[in-house]
Parts: sequence; structure tokens; C-alpha cells
Amino acid sequence: MAPKVREGDAVVALSGKWVSWAHTAMAYSAFVGALATGLALHYQKIVQNEYYGYPQEWFPSVSATIGDRYPERAVFQFFIAMTSGPRLALVFLWYTLTARPNTSLPKIIAGVGVFRTLSCGGWTYVTSTDDHGWHDIFMISYLVATLPWTLGCLALSPNNPKAVRYRKILAGSFFGTLVPLVYYFIQHKVHKVPGAYTIYAFYEWALILFDVGFDAVTALDFDGFELVVRDVKGSSRGKSQQVADAVLQKDKDKPIGHVFGGQFLWAEALDAAADVYNGFVFWSMLTSLGLTVWYFPLWHMGISGYEAIVMCTASPFLLMNASIRSLVIQNVRLVHLLSLSGLLAYLVKTPEYRLFSVGFGVAMSCLAWTATWYAERAQLRRLESRILAWSIGLIASSVAKFAFQTNNPIWPIMHAENGGWNKMGLLLAALAIARSTRTVTDNRGGIDLADHPRTSPFFASLGLAGLLFGLHSLLSDSSTMILWVWEGFPVRGPIAANGVLTHAAMAVGILAGIFSKGSFTNWVNLSLAGAGAYIVTSYHNWFGYIGALLLAVSLTALITPLVTSAVRHGPVTFGLGFLIYNILVLAHVWVVAYAFVPGGPLMREHTDWVMTATVVFLGAGVYASPRADSINTKRTRSGKTAPSQLVSYYTYVLLAIQLIALATSYLRFPTNDYAPYHAEDKVVTAGIWTIHFTLDNDMWSSERRMRDLIKELEIDVIGLLESDLQRIIMGNRDSTQYLAEDLGMYVDYGPGPDKHTWGSALLSKFPILNSTHHLLPSPVGELAPAIHATLDAYGELVDVVVFHSGQEEDAEDRRLQSEYLAKLMKGSPRPLILMSYLVTKPKEGVYNTYVGEKSGMKDIDPSDWDRWCEYILYKGIRRSGYARVSRSTITDTELQVGKFVVGQPESSNERIPEEQVPKGLRFPSLFRGQGVRDHRYHVFDEPRYFV
Repeated sequence: MAPKVREGDAVVALSGKWVSWAHTAMAYSAFVGALATGLALHYQKIVQNEYYGYPQEWFPSVSATIGDRYPERAVFQFFIAMTSGPRLALVFLWYTLTARPNTSLPKIIAGVGVFRTLSCGGWTYVTSTDDHGWHDIFMISYLVATLPWTLGCLALSPNNPKAVRYRKILAGSFFGTLVPLVYYFIQHKVHKVPGAYTIYAFYEWALILFDVGFDAVTALDFDGFELVVRDVKGSSRGKSQQVADAVLQKDKDKPIGHVFGGQFLWAEALDAAADVYNGFVFWSMLTSLGLTVWYFPLWHMGISGYEAIVMCTASPFLLMNASIRSLVIQNVRLVHLLSLSGLLAYLVKTPEYRLFSVGFGVAMSCLAWTATWYAERAQLRRLESRILAWSIGLIASSVAKFAFQTNNPIWPIMHAENGGWNKMGLLLAALAIARSTRTVTDNRGGIDLADHPRTSPFFASLGLAGLLFGLHSLLSDSSTMILWVWEGFPVRGPIAANGVLTHAAMAVGILAGIFSKGSFTNWVNLSLAGAGAYIVTSYHNWFGYIGALLLAVSLTALITPLVTSAVRHGPVTFGLGFLIYNILVLAHVWVVAYAFVPGGPLMREHTDWVMTATVVFLGAGVYASPRADSINTKRTRSGKTAPSQLVSYYTYVLLAIQLIALATSYLRFPTNDYAPYHAEDKVVTAGIWTIHFTLDNDMWSSERRMRDLIKELEIDVIGLLESDLQRIIMGNRDSTQYLAEDLGMYVDYGPGPDKHTWGSALLSKFPILNSTHHLLPSPVGELAPAIHATLDAYGELVDVVVFHSGQEEDAEDRRLQSEYLAKLMKGSPRPLILMSYLVTKPKEGVYNTYVGEKSGMKDIDPSDWDRWCEYILYKGIRRSGYARVSRSTITDTELQVGKFVVGQPESSNERIPEEQVPKGLRFPSLFRGQGVRDHRYHVFDEPRYFV
């Protein structure tokens, strides 16, 4: 007879801690079982990587262990399946333990936990062999979700000192392990250091231990639960205090307590997202203005007159008129909508009219944002929220460029054919404006501005100008300062994928400016900004980049105080600030364009002057800013002593943007496993192309069209000239990033923007073992950049040089440059290929220095008399073919291509028909006749081949 069960008794009583122990046991069994099986059955196979095997590498990585081999994969998948039940139960119990009335955080963390569980199943059961794309998506999703899960669990932890201590140790160990993990991965992947992957593997396994161990700590909390299901301690009914409660109680009068202590409301979260998106649109349009202006002096080869439209940013001067100011404030939604002409500009085909559309949009956007800030000037919390949205909008714009390889997808130089997201961007902008402009504010209530002593608006304007220029020129693209400190191969500093560090530094600065105003409106912070500016200007590689990060933190920390100060000084401050900002923009163009502008020689190569002026102007802004203690005094009188909870929603948006940046960095990290097109024939197909700053004849971004032509011509090594786009007038872009990642090539970006050249870059299917940047003698004209690199081509060392000489008008410059380069090429003991822009006729003038005894170089085709700019020269290697391919409307210069055979000596200039040429040494037939997309073999109408 079955026993009677009284109401309230448990039929089966099981401690909740066994859910944690079951999860821990199954998870560790999955990894340890796969490792033991792999070591026993396939040891040498699973320690082998693309570069080295046993004995250089002697311990397998996690991915190699649990990958595609049987039975390791089966063991792993079996135990992961067994883990899923306890895992979901663990998430449920954690939610039950932490749920409280009037807070949504436990629900969010529970959702993250379920999502993390599902994504784990995704990368477990969809291997990279099955579907590489989806495997990476699931893996990245899991890694990204780990951050909010870890931080959320720490915040929601019951007030159990032992559990909290273990969680902090394991979380700190997990995130601390990421630093050496990334370091040794770079040592393996980029530097190809023997044994580095084994060390990387140990750190990877440590991550597994810490990750699973972090969740195992829940056993200490679940000890108070019994299943089925009785809460014997009342933990789930909100009676026990959580760590977050303790922190907020302790810090209730501090900014962090006011911001994160309230209830989560989705309506306010949407408001914050809409405000941030409006900020994103502002920065997207502002960064596109100089880019669309640049098209005209580029084609005029000098000042065109269209440059005057940059002054449209000074539209806030209009707000000095009380009637206009009132009209704009009362109709700020309409003004924001009018600004969307800057996004609609992509529909305008004529470049001049497209520029006018962008200029009008930027003018309206500057007017709308200034009016919004001015209208909120008495509501200090709302004003700071608006400024915070504008600041985060800058990071969002930079992250969008990071995800799209330095092109903003809603720029007017983009459209569907070249990767633009213009329609989506426009739709979201309209919705964001409708959401964020529902109410019109005025100056009633809040603080009394008259109580604040004010300096001259001129000092506040200088501060605003320095801030705008610093943010735009250095932080609107995450790779700008990375290229400032780039020095070539071997890699000794950050690469483009490390741009996520710049975004993180910007986020730290923005939050510091909100929560620690007293620390970031003083001369100490200005000194830090000055130190960062000096370091990034004077040093390179990682040390220079540390200065860049310091400058990023300092600049963004000053946004809120300096903009608030400008608001207090009235609309004239913004008009004057944008005007001075425009002068700084012109100065930073003059340092490189000195050969084409009036007064240019005065500013020649003086980036240091521009950087110094920026820091001095920031100092003027700090001087004009009210002291933080005086602001806090006024806040206290109004009962407002800290940022409002509104700030928390902007912080959540900022965190989401940072996670996107982190995922993008993972996806963009170079694989370094590239292969040439015709390895079986040991062919090197080399090209030279002047790319006109990747703006085509119709003002569209041309990277994708370039990519198609380079791929179809099967080019292994290419030199790109006029490739330095890291200035405001060029959109702070870098087209080599897209080309290198899409084509699968190593890239040397060449001399950085601080070297004051128009740029030269090298892309190669072959590993770049070493590269050196040169600035050739240029006493009068523009600087002549060169890259001298050594490639590992089929196991043999081959040198290549990419070079852009001075202009025709500067004969002495070109003579000195020819002698410098001839000496450099003569001194190389290895086979060498020169891909160059020489500005000379064949067999005349400096041509005879580049070709002949002085240099040891030979012309790829001495019979080709119809050349002036581009030349391919060589020595110590067999030249087998040469072709000239028309440019279509991509640029103003053709693409020249040569084929060389490694390991074979130079041959004669005797030409042979294509029928006698092995197929692997032939040029593609696609470009014969009329060719494709207006690309065809021209001048000779066909390639030329040599014995």
C-alpha cells in the first residue's frame, strides 16, 4: 500500500546543488573525454596546425580536439547533449533564485542563459566542416553572450560571501586569460612562432575550466533549494539581499546608484536607442561631407570652389536670432527630418547636386542638434542624456565603419551595388526622429544658469572646435590611429582588427565623463590628453598605440563637460566652434596637400602643429567650463545630485554596441592562410594601379569593382598608389582592409597618415617576411612614398618595391628620387620586382636611372613606348608576360600586370604567341575583345608573352 502523502510533503526531495554538480560533471566530461580520446588515438594529428607539428607543437587546442575526427567528436557531442538538461535547469533555478518584483534584469539574464545554451548546441553540432559560416555565428554568439551572463550573475548573486568570492576569482581569471590568449594567437597566426600555438592551447583550455567553474559556483547558492520544488530558505521570494542590492544601498547617493537602481522600462530603452541612432546619423552625415567635397579638387587637381560648402556646419550662427531660434526649437522634428537629405543624397546621380544635398543635410543636422541642446539647457539631466546619445552615436558610426571595412553603409558614396544599406538607414532614421522628438522642451525649471559665472564664449568655442576636430579626425574610424603607428612587417603593433580596443577606450572615456565629472574637467585630464597626443605623434607600434588609447579616453571624457559649457555660453559658441573646427580641418589637409593649395609650404608636414593646436583649444575649453563642484552645488539645490536613471539605458545601448564591435573584431581577424592562384607553375602575377583614393568617376566607392578586376586577373601581388584615405576629406577610410580581407591577401598599408603622403600600399598572396617604408627626397614637391618588402614566394625570397614618384613640375625631386631608388634596388641581392609611378617617357630622362646599370633593373617591355606614369621593372627573375587593362570608370589610370616565374633566370625580350605559353602562365581570356564591364586589354589589344 502506497504511503500517504500529506499536503506540503515532498514525494522526492533533491537538493538544488545537484543540478550544478550534474552540469559541471557532464561539461567537464565532454572536454576531458574528447581530450583523452584524441591524445590516445590521434595525438600527432591533433597537435598539427597549418605551420608546425610535433615536436614544435605538442599539445592540442580545444578546437582541434573536439573537431571533425571520430571518435573524439562523438564523445564530445554525447556529453554536451547530456549537459543540456542540467544546463537549462541551472538557468531556471538561477532565475527563480534572483527574480524580484519591479526589476527586469533577472529575466534578461535568464534569456541570455537560454540563448547561450542554444548557441553552444549550435557550434557543437554544426562543425566548421559542415558549415563554416554558421559555426562561426554560433561560436561568436556564445562568446558575446558570456560577457552579459557573467556580469549579470555577479550583479544578481545572493549575498553569499563565499560564492561571490569564487565568482569574482573565476570571472577575473576568465577575462584575464583573454589577454595572453590573444597574444599567443597573434604570435602563431601572424608571426608564425614555433610552439606559440601550444601555449595558446593551454590558455584556451584554461578558459574552459574557468567558464564551467563559474557556473559550478551556483552549487553554493542552490543548496537552499529542494526539488520538487520547495524553497526552504525563502531565497526565491526576494527576502535575501543580493550583491546588487548591497552595492546600490551603499552607493545610493553616488551616480552609479541613481543610474542603475530603478526599474527597467522598455519605452525608455527605445527612447535611448532612438536618440543614439540620431547621433549615429549626425556623425554619418558629417563624416560624409568632406568625402563628397574631396571628389572635386581630386578631379580638378587643385582648389575647385566647391570646398566652400564645408562652411555649412556653421549653421548654428542662425540661432543667434531669437525668432529663428524659437522657430527651430518649436519645429525641431521638422529640422531633423530635413537633415535626412544627407541620407537621401545617394539617389542623386550628379556629383554636384549630391554634394549640395549632403551639405544641406549637414547644415540642418548641426542646427537641429544645437537647438536641441540649447532647449534642454535648464534640464541638466536631459541635456546630459542628449549629449551622451550624440557621443555614443560617434562610437556607433565608428563601429559601423569597423564592420564594413571603413565604409559607412549609409554614406552617399554607397548604394546597393557596392554594399550600401541606404534604404534601411533612412527608414530607421525617420523612425528614430519620430520617437526622440515627441516632446519639445523649454527653459522652465531646473538650474538657474545666471548663477554660473561665464568666461568669453570664444574660449568655449575653441574648446568645442578642438573637441569636434579631435573626435572627427582621430576617432571617427577605429583604424586611423592604428595606421599612424603602423611600421610594416614583421608586425610589431596593432592591426585593423584591434580597432575594438579604440572603441573600448572611447566607451570608457564617455562613461567617465558622465560619472566622474570632477575628475575629467580639470587640467590633469588635459595633461593626459596632451601626453597621449605626443606619444601617438612621436612613437610607433604598441607604445604609440597606448598613447592613442590614452588620447581616446581623454577626448571622449571631455565631450559632456565641453558641450555643456558651450550650451551655457549660447548658440554663438556653436557657430564659432564649427567655424574654427573647419579651419582645423583645412589645416590638417594643408599639411599633405601643400603642393596644390595657396600658402601650402607654410604648413608642409606639420601635423605636430595641428595636434598642438587641438590640445591648446581643448585647454581653452576646460578653462571656460564651470567647475564640477559648482554644478553639483546647483544640482543639490534642485534635489538633483547625480545623473538620472535615463543614463542607464544609454549605457545598455553602449554595451550592445561594444559587443557588436567585439564580434566584428573576431570575424575580421586575418586567417593568414592565403594561397597564390597558380602555385603549380610557381607564377607571381604582379600589378600596379593608381586607385584615385577609391572614388570612381561618378563619386561612388570603388572597392568592390576593384576587387572584381583584381580577382579576375588572378593577381598575386599588387601595389596600390594614392591609397592613404585616413583624413577627414577622404572619410577616414582604408580601402586596403576590404581588398585584403575579401581577396585573402597580406597587406602592408604603407607610410601612415602622419607621414604626409598620398599613400602607397602592398597586397600579397605570399607571406610578407619584412617590409620597410621609405620617404624619398622631396625638397620642393609632394613626398614620394615607397615600400620595400621581402616575400616568401614558393619557399624563395623575392623582393618587391611599390613606389610613387614626385610630379612632373618638380624635376629635381624626381632626379633625387630616381637615384635613391636605384641605389636601393641595386643593393638588393634577391630577385626584385618594382611596381611604380615614375612620371617619365620610356628611355628618356630619369627612366635611364631606374632602368640600366645604376639600378640593375630591366623594363618589363622595352618596346612599349606609350607610357608616362606606371611602370613595372624587374631583375633576377624570369618575366613571362605583360598586359595593360583599361580602367573603366573606376579611376583615372589603367591597371598594368606582369607575370613572373620564380626560380628561373631572366630571359630575352623575344615575344612568343599565346599558344606556346603554358596555361598557368596565361592571362585570362575574359578581357579580350570588348572585355567585361568596360575592362579589356588595350594599347596592344592583347597580352604580350616572352620566351
